[in-house]
Amino acid sequence: QVQLVESGGGLVQPGGSLRLSCAASGITFSRFSMGWYRQPPGKQRELVAAISSGAASTNYAGSVKGRFTISRDNAKNTVYLQMNSLKPEDTAVYYCNADWPGARQMYWGQGTQVTVSS
Repeated sequence: QVQLVESGGGLVQPGGSLRLSCAASGITFSRFSMGWYRQPPGKQRELVAAISSGAASTNYAGSVKGRFTISRDNAKNTVYLQMNSLKPEDTAVYYCNADWPGARQMYWGQGTQVTVSS
């Protein structure tokens, strides 16, 4: 059974930081590209950041570039999203995604709420 379990969300003031974690089980983690997506209230889900299976390449949405950092630990089957200088517009449910296009496998976590507010 595949599970992606996010943690680390919460309420933070503008300018603050949070670190999201996503622990994967039931998949060969090192074969999957991993990504963080978010869905703000009333809006569509959007890509925030992605990292290749071997961590050689990363990709960021323009709105978070320079503030967020994605990383992964293949030994722990975990992907992280370090979020700094948070803004109210970063408020959203954040979802972890595992993608292996070659095997046509894609999985989603249940999401974790991030609220940036004073």
